[in-house]
Amino acid sequence: MPNIQRINISKQEKLYSDGVIFGNVLWISGMLPIDSKGDIVGKGDAALQGEQVFQNIHAVLEQAHLDFKDVVKLFIYLKNIDDRARIALVRKNCFGDNLPASTLVEVSSLAHPDALLEIEAVAYRG
Repeated sequence: MPNIQRINISKQEKLYSDGVIFGNVLWISGMLPIDSKGDIVGKGDAALQGEQVFQNIHAVLEQAHLDFKDVVKLFIYLKNIDDRARIALVRKNCFGDNLPASTLVEVSSLAHPDALLEIEAVAYRG
């Protein structure tokens, strides 16, 4: 049975790991637009929040010695589906032509009241 490796990008106390490596797969928990101090970034601005979320995802990927090119699946949760175009531009800057499979849904609320989006990811360590 493969070992399970846990990744955390901050020293904030929480009840989950930011990422879990099991075998050749890295499962990245839902990332909110929160900086290293635990503060929400870009209040009211989905694009700025998206940039922070993807920075957080990248930090987890780096700890696993991976990059955006290794991401095979994204799960995107938006509080307002009309923010999709703004998030798509941020996403394009991260992934370029390396397009992972993706799910995008609108939700009524997220874990932080000022968060406009949350994104989780799955990456493959080939």
